[in-house]
Amino acid sequence: MRTISIHHVPFEGLGSIETLVGGKNHTYTRLDAWTNPTYPETETFDTLIIMGGPMSVGDTESLSWLPREKSFIKKSIASGKMILGICLGAQLIAEALGARVKKGPMKEIGWFEVTKHPRADESIIGSLIPGKFEAFHWHGETFDIPAGALPIGSSEACNNQGFVLDDRIISLQFHLETTPETAGALIKNCSSDLNDDGDFVQDAAEMVKDPDRFYQINRLMRRIWVEMEKIKP
Repeated sequence: MRTISIHHVPFEGLGSIETLVGGKNHTYTRLDAWTNPTYPETETFDTLIIMGGPMSVGDTESLSWLPREKSFIKKSIASGKMILGICLGAQLIAEALGARVKKGPMKEIGWFEVTKHPRADESIIGSLIPGKFEAFHWHGETFDIPAGALPIGSSEACNNQGFVLDDRIISLQFHLETTPETAGALIKNCSSDLNDDGDFVQDAAEMVKDPDRFYQINRLMRRIWVEMEKIKP
């Protein structure tokens, strides 16, 4: 499988996905959006991963590179690629599919429970997701579910935690790829977010104290990736 990933800040890598894209019979290319890269022709890759970042989908005036990335995402969707979007990546996909991206009712940062939506079982990943599971979060915005997409679930702080469209576009508002190292990078580089005194913002020590939390979400991320491999375009 030929995979490319788009990143929006230097400190947010693939996390546990990095070992998956480096597997046997895989090729992988990283694109850093802020460098205004040359985006490849869609026939040269199978799977697109769009990672997170602290910016918003509407920051096109302050981020000159963002419109080109949005155009590439739309082109990749139209060409039938397998696409995984995480956090900001999920929001960019939602917008590309015509859904509204907006400020969430509150920031959600840290470990919080997601409740699976009943319709999630109709999707490629539905059977993999428990009825309730803990995920890592770091976001202040959210999105509406695009027309025709299957919702994944909700949390107490955020009603829409992701969606699947046509069993080839998977958008996750939460993080399953986060490792202790990538969580540490977020804490270091986005520490101002933790000054929020909301009910759904954990302190840094709480976020990194239990390694098993990361193991559990990384295991779920691997299971989702295996399913993606099975139906690559």
